[in-house]
Amino acid sequence: MSMIVIQQLLFILILIGLSIPLGIYLYNIMIGKSVFKNKTGNRLEGRLFKVMGVKAEEMTAKKYAISVLLFSIVGLFFVFIVQLAQRFLPFNPENIEGTSLDLAFNTAASFVSNTNWQAYSGETGLSYFTQSIGLTVQNFVSAASGIAVLFVLIRGFILKQKHTVGNFWVDLTRITLYVLMPLSIVGAIILVSQGVVQSFSGYQAVTTLQDGAAQTIPLGPAASQIMIKQLGTNGGGFFGSNSAFPLENPTALSNLIQLLSILLIPAALCVTFGKAVKNHKQGRTIYIAMMTIFILTLVVTTISEAYGVPLFSGATGLGNMEGKEVVHGIGMSSLWATATTAASNGSVNSMHNSYTAFGGMMLMFLMQIGEIVFGGVGSGLYGIIAFVLLTVFIAGLMVGRTPEYLSKKIEPFDMKMVCLIVLVPPVLTLIGTAIAVVAPGAQELVTNEGARGFSEILYAYSSMGNNNGSAFAGFSADNPLTNLLGGSIMLMSRFIPLVATIFLAGNMAKKKSIAVSEGTLSTTSNLFIGLLVGVILIIAALSFLPSLALGPIADYFTSH
Repeated sequence: MSMIVIQQLLFILILIGLSIPLGIYLYNIMIGKSVFKNKTGNRLEGRLFKVMGVKAEEMTAKKYAISVLLFSIVGLFFVFIVQLAQRFLPFNPENIEGTSLDLAFNTAASFVSNTNWQAYSGETGLSYFTQSIGLTVQNFVSAASGIAVLFVLIRGFILKQKHTVGNFWVDLTRITLYVLMPLSIVGAIILVSQGVVQSFSGYQAVTTLQDGAAQTIPLGPAASQIMIKQLGTNGGGFFGSNSAFPLENPTALSNLIQLLSILLIPAALCVTFGKAVKNHKQGRTIYIAMMTIFILTLVVTTISEAYGVPLFSGATGLGNMEGKEVVHGIGMSSLWATATTAASNGSVNSMHNSYTAFGGMMLMFLMQIGEIVFGGVGSGLYGIIAFVLLTVFIAGLMVGRTPEYLSKKIEPFDMKMVCLIVLVPPVLTLIGTAIAVVAPGAQELVTNEGARGFSEILYAYSSMGNNNGSAFAGFSADNPLTNLLGGSIMLMSRFIPLVATIFLAGNMAKKKSIAVSEGTLSTTSNLFIGLLVGVILIIAALSFLPSLALGPIADYFTSH
């Protein structure tokens, strides 16, 4: 157990150390500071704007929101059509056929919404062209869109009496060009050096050493997609079994690189926020609140997996190794599972349905609180900022004072937007779960019966309703009901809070700053951190405790 603690602690220290310089770099991107001293970047940026016909003029919140939505709609239709037509498109050495209409819609909605829920197996269902030109492109731009919207919200706090919040096309281009692409290229090269496949060759048939059996080795341009799926908290995977597959995650180093990539940008954006509002303590407060919940859930998950299984006479106490790779063990498997569900990433290096009842519950809980513990790139931070505003509002009600945050008054319109950001994902999650449970043939969609079977359904819709994308396994995802209902939930859960965030930012930008007084609530104290964590946990408990009681909690008491 001591080795597990050392591994996890070392990972957290490396993450914090890397997030600080990256956060400062992201701040420079946000303010448009020249990235390359030789101005190569600026020239390339200008040429891209010219090709796209983009004028770098400021947008109102309404225009910014429309731009994000139209861009996403075009991406949705493009990925949808590419899947249907992939049999006629190049880079399809295995002659993979087109997918069904409902599955194509689900996959397109999944990747455009930055969820990357997979109701398909990549090596058998999608061609290289679809994976690269369809899905990988969305991995970049959906992630960049989330960061861009966060930049808008930050501007809303730092601007005074302005009616514009930036330019979506400029933000999208700079984030993709200067952040996501360089990190992805470096990371992909490292992954290739570790044995992750990157090829356009067809699948290879080999004879195994065991009994001379034939085996087909799937290939493809995997490393390039894997790196951006992790950096952009997209999740999903090039292969069906994801980062548990040896050709997608072959070594301990590739595992560490991918794991760091999941949390790196979300953690760095906390530093960016503090620097942008010219008060690093504000960013540190959010960072500590996120890290507190992350560590608590990590500890519970790890202990559950290490000690939450019965030990039979003569058996070695290795913990719950079912569904886990030996190379990763309990420690790195639990760390990955916690990180991927906290950060709205969704990739897996172990099978979550094999986790203990309480271990699996922690993974569900991290999704259900709304991808705010680091969360998706951009969306995680603007999600927790909504909780910060809610906490400030509650504190203001208790003392009978108009709430304010970062010298801006929190008014009724702001709270309406906050409610949309905070409440839409849990409402959609519960509605989706309820429909799936009462639908005809629901029992046929799950592997297990009783509480475990309900947990499989609850996990699936918690994943789709909170833009995570990971699966509990045991749940049959590729069916018309799940594809259509789940796809619709993923789109609404992504874009309703996203648009609400943009309008919240627009309203904040119009306000003037107010002077800090003795009655102003400190939002950087330990007391406020505790209050913020408490509000997050209370909202989650009120929303999901009954369903968790029917699922993993009941599963624990009926299996012990």
